[in-house]
Amino acid sequence: MGIISTLWLFLFHFVLCLQLSSSAVDTISQGSSLSVEKPEDVMLSPNGMFSAGFYAVGDNAYSFAIWFSESNGQTQNATAVWMANRDQPVNGKRSKLSLLDNGNLALTDADGSLVWSTNTVSLSSVHLSLNDVGNLVLRVGDGVILWQSFDFPTDTLVPQQVFTRHAKLVSSRSDTNKSSGFYSLFFDSDNILRLLYDGPEVSGLYWPDPWLAPWQANRESYNNSRVAVLDTLGNFSSSDELTFMTSDYGTVIQRRFTVDYDGNIRVYSRRHGGEKWSTTWQATSRPCRIHGICGPNSLCLYNVVSGIKCSCLPGYKMTNDGDWAYGCEPKFSFTCNKTESRFISITNVELYGYDYGAMANYTLDQCKELCLQLCDCKGIQYSYEYGPGTYTCYPKLQLWNGYRTPDFSADLYLRLPASSSYSYDEESIDEYSISCSANSKIIQLERAYAIDHGNRYVKFMLWFVAGVGGLEILCIFLVWYFLLRTRQLSADARVYSRALAGFRKFSYSELKQATEGFSKEIGRGAGGIVYKGVLSDQRVAAIKRLKEANQGEEDFLAEVSIIGRLNHMNLIEMWGYCAEGKHRLLVYEYMEHGSLAENIKSNGLDWTKMFDIALGTAKGLAYIHEECLEWILHCDVKPHNILLDSNYQPKVADFGLSKLRSRNETKYSSFSRIRGTRGYMAPEWAFNQPITSKVDVYSYGIVILEMVTGKSATMDIHTSYGVERQRLSLVTWLKEKQNEGSAWVHEILDHTIEGGYDESKMEALARVALQCVEEEKDKRPTMSQVVEMLQKSSREKDNQGSL
Repeated sequence: MGIISTLWLFLFHFVLCLQLSSSAVDTISQGSSLSVEKPEDVMLSPNGMFSAGFYAVGDNAYSFAIWFSESNGQTQNATAVWMANRDQPVNGKRSKLSLLDNGNLALTDADGSLVWSTNTVSLSSVHLSLNDVGNLVLRVGDGVILWQSFDFPTDTLVPQQVFTRHAKLVSSRSDTNKSSGFYSLFFDSDNILRLLYDGPEVSGLYWPDPWLAPWQANRESYNNSRVAVLDTLGNFSSSDELTFMTSDYGTVIQRRFTVDYDGNIRVYSRRHGGEKWSTTWQATSRPCRIHGICGPNSLCLYNVVSGIKCSCLPGYKMTNDGDWAYGCEPKFSFTCNKTESRFISITNVELYGYDYGAMANYTLDQCKELCLQLCDCKGIQYSYEYGPGTYTCYPKLQLWNGYRTPDFSADLYLRLPASSSYSYDEESIDEYSISCSANSKIIQLERAYAIDHGNRYVKFMLWFVAGVGGLEILCIFLVWYFLLRTRQLSADARVYSRALAGFRKFSYSELKQATEGFSKEIGRGAGGIVYKGVLSDQRVAAIKRLKEANQGEEDFLAEVSIIGRLNHMNLIEMWGYCAEGKHRLLVYEYMEHGSLAENIKSNGLDWTKMFDIALGTAKGLAYIHEECLEWILHCDVKPHNILLDSNYQPKVADFGLSKLRSRNETKYSSFSRIRGTRGYMAPEWAFNQPITSKVDVYSYGIVILEMVTGKSATMDIHTSYGVERQRLSLVTWLKEKQNEGSAWVHEILDHTIEGGYDESKMEALARVALQCVEEEKDKRPTMSQVVEMLQKSSREKDNQGSL
């Protein structure tokens, strides 16, 4: 098969080279240009597989592009793999790509305006070449690369093109509109390769499934190299451990890895130019689960024969005919009067996201009544949960990502006016398919210029005078506007108004009302008191009122804004802050199962939860130590600062403030005072040694030992005579037990915990914890090494169980 494919490629290149004009080149030098008006101005890779030149994207609209060469030499149906100016096409007259004498590659429009450039400068001679793998390279004479197209992909990767953390693949708007669409592939801050829908109204991650932790999706977040590549044989490999092989793996043929306009990733293959592309791998076989595929207030249905079909929900109509990105809009007016509403049911429907909440063990009548009490409730998803055998109610504030599938055990109850006669009939409802045809008519993008040689100078003067006058008016307006804004804005509003979406500044009165006058205390520590509160958007929050306000407001806001940008599943999420006068408050997500300290005291954890808590906490600390742009030390790791959510997943809390250090300053960091809690503090604090991330490693070890043994960091024990009592550190006691014999793990475990335990996992946990509490900091592992050791022990146990 490989020999046949090679022969096909050879014949294709031979025929192609005969048919292409002799003006086709693989290299252009300084002072040269390619013209849109000359179809023969095309660059050709030495092997003939790729071409570069002006590519028609509409009526009189062109982009400079790279495409797979066709056997007939035409570009009309050629498959583009890269575009320089996909969102700003140039005119079919007078546009050109020029390699300037200063080393800059520039694309200019018909009127001479600059549309795109590489922004490069070189004092030496440079040349532009198209190589055999489809990479357009701007190179200095001595071989140094100034710029290459591989670093700036559009929607496609070709074999051997390395995809990095600095790049992003963005889909086309449609099959015929090559401008930027709504779907993108990128490496996120957790080093995971993800797909994002960023539509006209909402955005959200959808692949891998957003409710899955990385390891549940067979991904690995602890590798920050962030690279991925498709090789020539059809094997894809990514640093987050996403790997796959195409169905035709092993043959040397033409391939491309593309984020399609429908939000799916596909690998296409073919033997030679002119042949149709075949799909040899795709990210999801259930395209209706892709977010935004049919827009809001719609349903997606998929059939392997007819493909995707979108339909508006009963009572709704298409917002923009022919464009499902904007979905559907209601034909009726919503009312808050619950007596004027009714529900119609549509079976086997899932609508992901935009819930008012998840109400477990609700009856259908209770669920409907809750929706009727909410003015902005558009309907409910009523789902059967197989585990507990109960129903869960999801009141929907928006109707997004809806699709029907027989294997989903939930129904949609759509809220409609009581006086309406809308109903759902699958046989008669209007459906519209999303076209996937490659031969659809090209959408005309307007790029017309009226070139009137006789009047152009008169017109130029008129436009010039009008432009100068308009500029003067604009300058006067801007001066007045900024003077007014200077009086109105305080310094913090000017500097910090660029906070991330979802992270905001709260007023003191707003948080006082949310906590009912700070009456619901749920915890306290040296830094302040924590209260439970309900925000204006009905989110339950933990609101920490800091005791000290010695820190300047500007420094406080700088640190808070950095912490608010951190995003890791094992770090508590900060929703906002208050900096008003002497008041300093922090707003966090609320954790249903409280702190680890409370759960240790109440014996509320089994051995499986303990191991998962230890692993999750290590991951959170590894993230702030090693993966943030700023170096963050926690300095107070203890059971009270490890919180547990509804699934007992740990989230590290109370980190960051006054502990941020730039990675560029120094390896070590100094503090003006000792930080931490007695019993959990590393020896470095007492001996005035340099403070590093190893102080958190030591505290983490103490926390794990306390959790496993059920004993405090310092404890009372009986002497061998059983008469006197003495104080002994937990670490000393455990090391003595470890030296006594092989049964030491059974002896140290907290026997008040019910249920069996995995001895090998508990031993691994205890050994790792004892390594973390070594006196010499250099003997302690880093938190990422702790994660590796715990994961390794877990994998080894799983492998033993499968044998």
